[in-house]
Amino acid sequence: MDELRLDRFPRVALAHLPTPLEACHRLRREVGGSLVWLKRDDCTGLATGGNKTRKLEFLLGRALAADAPAVVTTGALQSNHARQTAAACAHLGLPCHLVLRRAVARDDEHYLTSGNVLLDGILGATVEIVDTVEEADEAMTRIVSTTGAAAIPFGGSDAVGVLGYVAAGLELAEQLAAAGIEAAKVVTAASSCGTAAGLAIGLAAAGGPPVEAVAVSDDGPMIHATTVALIEQTSELLGIGAPPVPTVIDRHIGPAYGVPTEEGRHAIEALARTEGVLLDPVYTAKAFAHVLAVPSEGDVVFVHTGGMPDLFAYTPALTPSPPPR
Repeated sequence: MDELRLDRFPRVALAHLPTPLEACHRLRREVGGSLVWLKRDDCTGLATGGNKTRKLEFLLGRALAADAPAVVTTGALQSNHARQTAAACAHLGLPCHLVLRRAVARDDEHYLTSGNVLLDGILGATVEIVDTVEEADEAMTRIVSTTGAAAIPFGGSDAVGVLGYVAAGLELAEQLAAAGIEAAKVVTAASSCGTAAGLAIGLAAAGGPPVEAVAVSDDGPMIHATTVALIEQTSELLGIGAPPVPTVIDRHIGPAYGVPTEEGRHAIEALARTEGVLLDPVYTAKAFAHVLAVPSEGDVVFVHTGGMPDLFAYTPALTPSPPPR
Protein backbone atom coordinates (compact mmCIF):
# COMPACT_ATOMS: atom_id res chain seq x y z
CA MET A 1 0.00 0.00 0.00
CA ASP A 2 1.28 3.44 -0.95
CA GLU A 3 0.59 4.91 2.50
CA LEU A 4 3.14 2.58 4.11
CA ARG A 5 5.95 3.97 1.90
CA LEU A 6 8.56 1.40 2.81
CA ASP A 7 10.94 3.06 0.34
CA ARG A 8 11.53 5.74 3.00
CA PHE A 9 13.77 3.35 4.90
CA PRO A 10 17.31 2.25 3.99
CA ARG A 11 17.23 -1.23 2.50
CA VAL A 12 19.74 -3.57 0.92
CA ALA A 13 18.64 -6.31 -1.49
CA LEU A 14 19.45 -9.73 0.00
CA ALA A 15 16.47 -12.03 -0.53
CA HIS A 16 15.13 -13.86 -3.56
CA LEU A 17 11.73 -12.18 -3.82
CA PRO A 18 8.88 -12.75 -4.18
CA THR A 19 9.05 -16.15 -2.55
CA PRO A 20 6.73 -18.80 -4.05
CA LEU A 21 3.21 -19.55 -2.86
CA GLU A 22 2.58 -23.27 -3.35
CA ALA A 23 -0.48 -25.46 -2.79
CA CYS A 24 -0.08 -28.72 -0.84
CA HIS A 25 -2.47 -30.91 -2.84
CA ARG A 26 -0.81 -34.23 -1.98
CA LEU A 27 -0.79 -33.36 1.72
CA ARG A 28 -4.53 -32.72 1.56
CA ARG A 29 -5.17 -36.02 -0.20
CA GLU A 30 -3.12 -37.91 2.39
CA VAL A 31 -4.21 -36.26 5.64
CA GLY A 32 -7.44 -34.45 4.75
CA GLY A 33 -8.47 -31.08 6.08
CA SER A 34 -8.17 -27.69 4.43
CA LEU A 35 -5.98 -26.92 1.48
CA VAL A 36 -2.70 -25.57 2.83
CA TRP A 37 -0.66 -23.06 0.88
CA LEU A 38 3.03 -22.67 1.71
CA LYS A 39 4.53 -19.20 1.57
CA ARG A 40 8.07 -20.39 0.89
CA ASP A 41 10.19 -18.03 2.96
CA ASP A 42 12.56 -20.94 3.39
CA CYS A 43 13.57 -20.01 -0.18
CA THR A 44 14.91 -16.50 0.44
CA GLY A 45 18.51 -17.50 -0.36
CA LEU A 46 21.58 -16.80 1.83
CA ALA A 47 22.88 -20.09 3.25
CA THR A 48 19.69 -22.22 3.01
CA GLY A 49 17.31 -19.25 3.37
CA GLY A 50 14.77 -18.33 6.01
CA ASN A 51 12.62 -15.50 7.27
CA LYS A 52 15.35 -13.41 8.89
CA THR A 53 16.75 -12.42 5.50
CA ARG A 54 13.73 -10.16 4.94
CA LYS A 55 14.36 -8.41 8.26
CA LEU A 56 18.07 -8.10 7.53
CA GLU A 57 17.36 -6.17 4.34
CA PHE A 58 16.18 -3.28 6.53
CA LEU A 59 18.43 -3.89 9.54
CA LEU A 60 21.59 -4.01 7.45
CA GLY A 61 20.28 -1.16 5.33
CA ARG A 62 20.24 0.87 8.54
CA ALA A 63 23.74 -0.34 9.48
CA LEU A 64 25.18 0.52 6.07
CA ALA A 65 23.52 3.95 6.12
CA ALA A 66 25.27 4.58 9.44
CA ASP A 67 28.64 3.40 8.01
CA ALA A 68 28.88 0.66 10.62
CA PRO A 69 32.25 -1.16 10.34
CA ALA A 70 30.85 -4.47 11.61
CA VAL A 71 27.70 -6.18 12.88
CA VAL A 72 26.90 -8.05 16.09
CA THR A 73 23.80 -10.00 17.01
CA THR A 74 22.70 -12.65 19.47
CA GLY A 75 20.57 -15.77 19.63
CA ALA A 76 20.43 -19.34 20.81
CA LEU A 77 23.32 -21.65 19.94
CA GLN A 78 21.49 -23.04 16.89
CA SER A 79 20.03 -19.68 15.90
CA ASN A 80 18.72 -19.41 12.34
CA HIS A 81 18.84 -15.64 12.72
CA ALA A 82 22.54 -15.76 13.55
CA ARG A 83 23.29 -17.97 10.54
CA GLN A 84 21.42 -15.67 8.15
CA THR A 85 23.12 -12.60 9.67
CA ALA A 86 26.51 -14.24 9.12
CA ALA A 87 25.55 -15.03 5.52
CA ALA A 88 24.29 -11.51 4.84
CA CYS A 89 27.45 -9.98 6.31
CA ALA A 90 29.61 -12.27 4.19
CA HIS A 91 27.67 -11.14 1.13
CA LEU A 92 28.17 -7.48 2.04
CA GLY A 93 31.79 -7.78 3.22
CA LEU A 94 30.99 -6.83 6.83
CA PRO A 95 32.72 -8.51 9.80
CA CYS A 96 30.09 -10.42 11.80
CA HIS A 97 30.16 -11.15 15.52
CA LEU A 98 27.71 -13.68 16.96
CA VAL A 99 26.96 -14.04 20.67
CA LEU A 100 25.28 -17.42 21.02
CA ARG A 101 23.58 -18.58 24.20
CA ARG A 102 23.20 -22.13 25.48
CA ALA A 103 19.40 -21.92 25.61
CA VAL A 104 18.78 -25.68 25.31
CA ALA A 105 20.02 -28.22 27.85
CA ARG A 106 22.15 -30.29 25.48
CA ASP A 107 25.87 -30.92 25.22
CA ASP A 108 26.03 -33.64 22.58
CA GLU A 109 28.19 -33.34 19.48
CA HIS A 110 25.25 -33.05 17.09
CA TYR A 111 23.94 -29.95 18.84
CA LEU A 112 27.25 -28.30 19.60
CA THR A 113 29.00 -28.71 16.25
CA SER A 114 26.52 -29.29 13.40
CA GLY A 115 23.56 -27.45 11.88
CA ASN A 116 23.70 -23.67 12.15
CA VAL A 117 26.82 -23.70 14.35
CA LEU A 118 28.76 -25.40 11.57
CA LEU A 119 27.46 -22.89 9.01
CA ASP A 120 28.30 -19.89 11.22
CA GLY A 121 31.96 -20.91 11.13
CA ILE A 122 31.95 -21.67 7.42
CA LEU A 123 30.47 -18.22 6.78
CA GLY A 124 33.35 -16.60 8.65
CA ALA A 125 31.57 -15.22 11.71
CA THR A 126 33.37 -14.67 14.99
CA VAL A 127 31.43 -16.70 17.57
CA GLU A 128 31.29 -16.22 21.35
CA ILE A 129 29.26 -18.70 23.40
CA VAL A 130 27.68 -17.72 26.72
CA ASP A 131 25.29 -19.28 29.23
CA THR A 132 22.80 -16.57 30.20
CA VAL A 133 20.85 -13.66 28.73
CA GLU A 134 22.77 -11.32 31.03
CA GLU A 135 26.10 -12.60 29.71
CA ALA A 136 24.84 -12.20 26.14
CA ASP A 137 23.82 -8.58 26.84
CA GLU A 138 27.23 -7.86 28.38
CA ALA A 139 29.05 -9.39 25.42
CA MET A 140 26.94 -7.41 22.95
CA THR A 141 27.69 -4.17 24.80
CA ARG A 142 31.41 -4.94 24.91
CA ILE A 143 31.61 -5.77 21.20
CA VAL A 144 29.72 -2.61 20.22
CA SER A 145 32.03 -0.56 22.46
CA THR A 146 35.29 -2.07 21.18
CA THR A 147 34.48 -2.48 17.48
CA GLY A 148 31.79 0.10 16.73
CA ALA A 149 29.62 -2.71 15.40
CA ALA A 150 25.94 -2.12 14.66
CA ALA A 151 23.87 -4.15 17.12
CA ILE A 152 21.05 -6.21 15.62
CA PRO A 153 18.49 -7.37 18.22
CA PHE A 154 17.58 -10.95 19.06
CA GLY A 155 15.70 -12.44 16.14
CA GLY A 156 16.09 -9.22 14.17
CA SER A 157 12.88 -8.11 15.82
CA ASP A 158 12.68 -4.39 16.37
CA ALA A 159 10.54 -1.88 14.52
CA VAL A 160 13.02 -1.66 11.62
CA GLY A 161 13.38 -5.43 11.31
CA VAL A 162 9.60 -5.84 11.36
CA LEU A 163 9.44 -3.77 8.16
CA GLY A 164 10.71 -6.85 6.33
CA TYR A 165 7.51 -8.67 7.20
CA VAL A 166 5.31 -5.69 6.54
CA ALA A 167 6.67 -5.97 3.00
CA ALA A 168 6.08 -9.73 3.09
CA GLY A 169 2.47 -9.22 4.12
CA LEU A 170 1.91 -6.90 1.18
CA GLU A 171 3.63 -9.40 -1.13
CA LEU A 172 1.51 -12.27 0.14
CA ALA A 173 -1.74 -10.29 -0.19
CA GLU A 174 -0.86 -9.51 -3.80
CA GLN A 175 -0.16 -13.19 -4.53
CA LEU A 176 -3.44 -14.28 -2.95
CA ALA A 177 -5.40 -11.72 -4.95
CA ALA A 178 -3.66 -12.61 -8.21
CA ALA A 179 -4.42 -16.32 -7.71
CA GLY A 180 -8.00 -15.74 -6.54
CA ILE A 181 -7.32 -17.40 -3.19
CA GLU A 182 -9.60 -16.45 -0.28
CA ALA A 183 -7.56 -17.78 2.61
CA ALA A 184 -9.21 -18.07 6.01
CA LYS A 185 -6.00 -17.32 7.90
CA VAL A 186 -2.23 -17.07 7.77
CA VAL A 187 -0.24 -19.15 10.26
CA THR A 188 3.36 -18.65 11.33
CA ALA A 189 5.68 -19.63 14.18
CA ALA A 190 6.34 -16.99 16.84
CA SER A 191 9.34 -16.55 19.12
CA SER A 192 10.86 -13.07 18.80
CA CYS A 193 7.51 -12.14 17.15
CA GLY A 194 8.74 -9.83 14.40
CA THR A 195 7.40 -12.05 11.63
CA ALA A 196 3.88 -12.21 13.07
CA ALA A 197 3.85 -8.48 13.84
CA GLY A 198 4.95 -7.50 10.34
CA LEU A 199 2.51 -9.87 8.65
CA ALA A 200 -0.33 -8.44 10.74
CA ILE A 201 0.49 -4.90 9.60
CA GLY A 202 1.10 -5.71 5.94
CA LEU A 203 -1.90 -7.99 5.51
CA ALA A 204 -4.24 -5.60 7.31
CA ALA A 205 -3.09 -2.72 5.10
CA ALA A 206 -3.88 -4.80 2.01
CA GLY A 207 -7.19 -6.19 3.27
CA GLY A 208 -5.73 -9.67 3.67
CA PRO A 209 -6.63 -12.52 6.05
CA PRO A 210 -5.97 -12.55 9.80
CA VAL A 211 -2.80 -14.00 11.33
CA GLU A 212 -2.35 -16.80 13.87
CA ALA A 213 0.97 -16.87 15.70
CA VAL A 214 1.99 -20.27 17.10
CA ALA A 215 4.21 -19.83 20.15
CA VAL A 216 7.34 -21.99 20.09
CA SER A 217 9.26 -20.49 23.01
CA ASP A 218 7.43 -18.40 25.61
CA ASP A 219 3.87 -18.82 26.82
CA GLY A 220 0.89 -17.18 25.16
CA PRO A 221 0.71 -14.01 27.27
CA MET A 222 4.41 -13.29 26.73
CA ILE A 223 4.20 -13.83 22.97
CA HIS A 224 1.04 -11.69 22.81
CA ALA A 225 2.66 -8.84 24.76
CA THR A 226 5.80 -8.92 22.61
CA THR A 227 3.75 -8.94 19.41
CA VAL A 228 1.58 -6.03 20.61
CA ALA A 229 4.67 -3.97 21.46
CA LEU A 230 6.27 -4.61 18.07
CA ILE A 231 3.05 -3.80 16.20
CA GLU A 232 2.69 -0.53 18.11
CA GLN A 233 6.33 0.48 17.60
CA THR A 234 6.31 -0.37 13.89
CA SER A 235 2.96 1.29 13.28
CA GLU A 236 4.29 4.45 14.94
CA LEU A 237 7.40 4.27 12.74
CA LEU A 238 5.17 4.00 9.68
CA GLY A 239 2.76 6.68 10.87
CA ILE A 240 -0.33 4.45 10.72
CA GLY A 241 -2.86 3.07 13.16
CA ALA A 242 -2.11 -0.29 14.70
CA PRO A 243 -3.96 -3.25 13.10
CA PRO A 244 -5.62 -6.16 14.93
CA VAL A 245 -3.18 -8.30 16.91
CA PRO A 246 -2.64 -11.88 15.73
CA THR A 247 -4.31 -14.68 17.66
CA VAL A 248 -1.65 -16.45 19.71
CA ILE A 249 -1.69 -20.25 19.99
CA ASP A 250 0.49 -21.75 22.74
CA ARG A 251 -0.58 -25.40 22.76
CA HIS A 252 2.32 -26.74 20.74
CA ILE A 253 5.47 -25.59 22.57
CA GLY A 254 5.98 -28.97 24.23
CA PRO A 255 8.31 -29.37 27.22
CA ALA A 256 10.41 -26.30 26.37
CA TYR A 257 11.94 -24.17 23.64
CA GLY A 258 14.20 -26.25 21.43
CA VAL A 259 12.82 -29.58 22.64
CA PRO A 260 11.18 -31.54 19.79
CA THR A 261 7.66 -32.92 20.15
CA GLU A 262 6.09 -36.05 18.72
CA GLU A 263 3.45 -34.03 16.90
CA GLY A 264 6.22 -31.90 15.47
CA ARG A 265 8.06 -34.94 14.18
CA HIS A 266 4.81 -36.12 12.60
CA ALA A 267 4.46 -32.73 10.91
CA ILE A 268 8.02 -32.94 9.55
CA GLU A 269 7.42 -36.39 8.09
CA ALA A 270 3.95 -35.53 6.73
CA LEU A 271 5.13 -32.51 4.74
CA ALA A 272 8.38 -34.14 3.64
CA ARG A 273 6.67 -37.30 2.37
CA THR A 274 3.83 -35.56 0.56
CA GLU A 275 5.39 -32.35 -0.75
CA GLY A 276 9.17 -32.84 -0.48
CA VAL A 277 9.41 -29.78 1.81
CA LEU A 278 11.48 -29.80 5.00
CA LEU A 279 10.38 -28.28 8.30
CA ASP A 280 12.61 -27.85 11.35
CA PRO A 281 11.89 -29.26 14.84
CA VAL A 282 12.26 -26.00 16.79
CA TYR A 283 10.00 -23.57 14.94
CA THR A 284 8.17 -24.63 11.80
CA ALA A 285 7.31 -28.21 12.82
CA LYS A 286 5.54 -27.02 15.97
CA ALA A 287 3.67 -24.34 14.05
CA PHE A 288 2.72 -26.74 11.25
CA ALA A 289 1.50 -29.24 13.85
CA HIS A 290 -1.14 -26.63 14.68
CA VAL A 291 -2.16 -26.43 11.01
CA LEU A 292 -2.60 -30.22 10.92
CA ALA A 293 -4.41 -30.42 14.25
CA VAL A 294 -6.94 -27.59 13.97
CA PRO A 295 -9.52 -27.71 11.14
CA SER A 296 -10.18 -24.53 9.20
CA GLU A 297 -13.29 -23.52 7.27
CA GLY A 298 -11.16 -22.29 4.37
CA ASP A 299 -7.72 -22.43 2.84
CA VAL A 300 -4.78 -21.86 5.17
CA VAL A 301 -1.52 -20.12 4.32
CA PHE A 302 1.49 -21.35 6.27
CA VAL A 303 4.45 -18.99 6.23
CA HIS A 304 7.42 -21.35 6.13
CA THR A 305 10.18 -19.45 7.93
CA GLY A 306 12.99 -21.91 7.20
CA GLY A 307 15.37 -23.47 9.72
CA MET A 308 16.34 -26.58 7.78
CA PRO A 309 19.93 -26.77 9.24
CA ASP A 310 18.36 -27.49 12.65
CA LEU A 311 17.42 -30.96 11.38
CA PHE A 312 21.05 -32.04 11.57
CA ALA A 313 21.48 -30.72 15.11
CA TYR A 314 18.49 -32.84 16.17
CA THR A 315 19.50 -36.11 14.52
CA PRO A 316 19.04 -38.26 17.68
CA ALA A 317 15.43 -37.10 18.11
CA LEU A 318 14.47 -37.34 14.45
CA THR A 319 15.33 -40.90 13.49
CA PRO A 320 12.60 -41.44 10.91
CA SER A 321 9.82 -43.92 11.30
CA PRO A 322 9.58 -46.50 8.48
CA PRO A 323 7.50 -45.35 5.50
CA PRO A 324 4.21 -47.20 4.98
CA ARG A 325 4.42 -50.26 2.72
